[in-house]
Amino acid sequence: MSYKTGDRNQRTFLPACIEDYINTDDPVRAYDIFVESLDFSKLGIIIEECKAGAHPYHPKAMLKLLVYGYAYGIRSSRKLERAGKHNLSFIWLTGNLQPDYRTIARFRRDNTEALKQVLKQCVHMCVSLDLIEGNTLFIDGSKIKANASLKNTMTKEEYKEYLEKVTKNIENILSECETTDMAEANDKSLVQLAKELRNQKDLASRIKDVLEEFENTERNKLNLTDKDSIKNKGDRGVKMYYNAQIAVDEKNGLIVNTDIVSEASDNKQFNNQLKQAEEVLEKPVSVACADAGYFSTKELEKVSPGTQVIVPSQRQAQKENGTKKPFSKSEFTYDREKDEYICPEGARLRLVSPKPTDDGFYNYRAHQQDCRNCKHFGVCTSSTHGRNLFIFVDEAVKEQFEKIYASPEGQKIYKLRKEKVELPFGHIKHNLGAREFLLRSTQGAKAEISLLASCFNITRMISISGGVTKLLTKLRTA
Repeated sequence: MSYKTGDRNQRTFLPACIEDYINTDDPVRAYDIFVESLDFSKLGIIIEECKAGAHPYHPKAMLKLLVYGYAYGIRSSRKLERAGKHNLSFIWLTGNLQPDYRTIARFRRDNTEALKQVLKQCVHMCVSLDLIEGNTLFIDGSKIKANASLKNTMTKEEYKEYLEKVTKNIENILSECETTDMAEANDKSLVQLAKELRNQKDLASRIKDVLEEFENTERNKLNLTDKDSIKNKGDRGVKMYYNAQIAVDEKNGLIVNTDIVSEASDNKQFNNQLKQAEEVLEKPVSVACADAGYFSTKELEKVSPGTQVIVPSQRQAQKENGTKKPFSKSEFTYDREKDEYICPEGARLRLVSPKPTDDGFYNYRAHQQDCRNCKHFGVCTSSTHGRNLFIFVDEAVKEQFEKIYASPEGQKIYKLRKEKVELPFGHIKHNLGAREFLLRSTQGAKAEISLLASCFNITRMISISGGVTKLLTKLRTA
C-alpha cells in the first residue's frame, strides 16, 4: 500500500477572481454583509473617499478584519496581520488588503468609541429581523482579566515613594550624561543613557497621572499600567480584572447590551444595566432577572414600577444551594413588641444603635455572657462581644422582592436565566479565548466586549436563521 504524498512543485492555480476563493455559504459572507450594513456615520467614523494625503485603508475593510478575527478568537494585531496574508477567508473579506499589525492596532486604538457602538446597531438589526423582543431581560456579570500586572498596584503613599526613587534615577542619569564627552555623541553608551532617560521620564509622568487620579476616586489602590482595573479574585486567581456586564434577551438569548465597570460587586449594577439596555431597545422592559449577586433593596427599588424584578436574596440563594450556615438569620425570631430578636437557644439580641450603619443595616447584638455560656459558642459566633445580627433597614421591601422571586411565575422565569445569560460568557471565554482584554482602560475594555458580544450575536443569528444563505437573504431584504 502506498501513501498519499504532496508535491510542492506541482503547478496549481487559485481561481482567477478573489470572489471565487470561498463558497457562497461560507460564514465569512455573513460577517461581510453585517459590516456593510452598519451606518458608519452613527458609529462616528467619517468615510472620505477623496481624502487628501496618503491613502489609508478603508475603514470598512479594517472593521471587517477586526469583527471576523474576534469571531474566531484571533484578536492580536500580529495574528490578524498574519491571517490577512495567509487565510483565504481574510483575503476575500478585505479584497486582498494586507495592513500590518501597527495599522491594525492603531485603527482599533483610535476607534474605541466607534467599536462600542457596533453592538447597538447589531441589536437594532436583530430587532428588525424579529430575533429580539426586548420583553424579558437577563442580566449577569463576569470577571475578565485586565491587561495589567498585579505587582504594579500600589497605594498613594507607595507611589510617592516610587516617584522619589524615579526622580533620583533621572538626576543620576543627567549627571552621568554631563560627564560624558559630547564629542562622542554617537557613542553607544550615550545613546543607551538617552533611551534610559526617556523611559524614566515617561515612568515619572505616568506615576504623576496616577497620583492625580487618587483625588477623583475613593479607591485606596490603583494600577500603574491600567488605573481603571481592579484587584479581585476571578477564575485566574487574584489578579487585575474588569467586571463585564451583559443583558440578554429571552427570545433567542441574544446580547442586548454590554458594559464594563471597575467594581468587584454586582449589587449596585442592576438598575444601571437595565436602563442602558432599555436605551438600546428604545422601549421599557416588562421583566428583568438576575442572580443573588445583584440583590440590593436600594438598587432594586430604583427600577421602574412597570418592570417586574426577579432577583433572589442571599438568604434564598443559600437555602437553594444547600450552603445555609448553622444559626443563620432565618433561624432567629423577631419580637416586634420589644424590637428584639430571639436566637434558637432563647437568648435575646437587642438593638445596638437607633441609627443604621452606613451600609443600611440595623445591628442587633446578644449579651456577651449569654453567648459565652452557650453550648453553641464557636459555631454560632466566636466573638467574645456576643452574636451580631444585621437587619436591612428595608426588611419589609426585601420580603416583597423575595415573594416575587418565590412565586410560580418568578421561579419559571428564573429557571431560564442560566441557559440564556451564562451561555454568552461561556462562548466568549471558552470558544473565543477572550479571558483577558488586550486594550487598556475602561473605554478600551468596553470596545472589546462590544465586539465580542456582536460576534456572539452573529454566530447565533446564523444558527437561528437556519444557515448563512438564509441569513444573507434576510439581511439583504431587511
